[in-house]
Amino acid sequence: MRRTLALLAVAGASMIALAFLIPLGLIVKEIAHGRAMAEAERQASALVPVLAITVDPARLTHALVSTGAEGRIAVHLPDGGSVGTVRAPDESVATAARLSRAVTGRTETGYLLLRPVVLDGGRTVVIEIFVPAQDLTRGVTKSWAVLTGVAVVLVAGSVLVADRLGVRVVRSTQRLGRAAGALGAGDLSVRIEPEGPPELVSAGEAFNTMADRVVQLLAAEREMAADLSHRLRTPLTALRLSLDNLGPEAEQSRQALARLESEVDQIIAAARQPSRAPKSVSCDAAQVLRERLAFWSALAEDQRRPCELVGASDPVPVPVAASELSAVVDALLGNVFRHTPEGTAFTVTLHQGSGTVGLLIADAGPGIPDPETALRRGASGSGSTGLGLDIARQLAESSGGTLRIDSSSLGGASVQLWFRTDQRERTPRGTRRLVGKGWPRRGDTAR
Repeated sequence: MRRTLALLAVAGASMIALAFLIPLGLIVKEIAHGRAMAEAERQASALVPVLAITVDPARLTHALVSTGAEGRIAVHLPDGGSVGTVRAPDESVATAARLSRAVTGRTETGYLLLRPVVLDGGRTVVIEIFVPAQDLTRGVTKSWAVLTGVAVVLVAGSVLVADRLGVRVVRSTQRLGRAAGALGAGDLSVRIEPEGPPELVSAGEAFNTMADRVVQLLAAEREMAADLSHRLRTPLTALRLSLDNLGPEAEQSRQALARLESEVDQIIAAARQPSRAPKSVSCDAAQVLRERLAFWSALAEDQRRPCELVGASDPVPVPVAASELSAVVDALLGNVFRHTPEGTAFTVTLHQGSGTVGLLIADAGPGIPDPETALRRGASGSGSTGLGLDIARQLAESSGGTLRIDSSSLGGASVQLWFRTDQRERTPRGTRRLVGKGWPRRGDTAR
């Protein structure tokens, strides 16, 4: 901004300076020219009294010396003779004598002034004055240098004033920008002291008001989340008591309930913690998939669903939390169990590419007729809220990846989750979801 203001000051001051200094420079030149010609006219006028007394060449020679213009002045006598240094052609002299008025003419080295003087008896004498070119421009260069210096000082002063004014604006803007960056990074305590122009003061006050409102909204949200989580404790306790009465055959259900209680505890703890900047997290996707498939395999066996896990033998790191990835896998597998008939096969494939990791959950069910609608929360139909797919999409986009829905090789639906592991090429969070076709070849990256 300071550079822009300086350039504007240079442009404005330069235009003003040129608008005044160019005419002044031309006027100075005209003044110097007029002064030189006026001096020549004065020298010619000094000889008029002498010519009124005598036209004797000897006396005129002495008079020419007394004018101080010796070598540049001459007198053309009525009898055709001349005294002094003659430069004017005879035709120009005759013309001046005939017109009976001063005549000027330009030569290669200066100007000639021919002034006729009428004597008694009708005789005419012509005084010739030569004005060298350097006399016509004497002092012009110095005057132009002074004017140029004035222009430079004017422009420099304008830039200095604009810069001083810009510093105040830039400082306030930078402070506001740093505060906004700190707030975006999670520092909810940041506030600024509004200063600068009235517009920036208003922006600073609005920023402080916004920050206060954000703190209030987050506090209310944390309290609401904690309250809702606490309310879940009562039905969970009742459910645990019921499961305890069922004996050993309800062990799987008790494990699921324990995990649900752990998730509720984590939600309460997270809700009670003050907001802070997000930290870098990662987990082993292969381990998470093995754990979750081991959990779901019991239900799949009960429903005679063939299932297979592919590509999860070696560690595959992904830039998301293990708990979040587990929740997403459970949501997607839960969709398979809810929306496909018993006995429907499904596969879970983990694909590691260049800078990306892909997770494919494919089934042999009826498929998803409208993928775009399924990705909109509350609009997926069939009694579903679309919440699971939306959570999965947000998790993928948090790493710069995408969520895709397509037809699977088993004949049903396939949900592809792409996580970007190369953080140098990370796509900003909030990338729009894509509904693509086909399972990329090994080495391909998610688009």
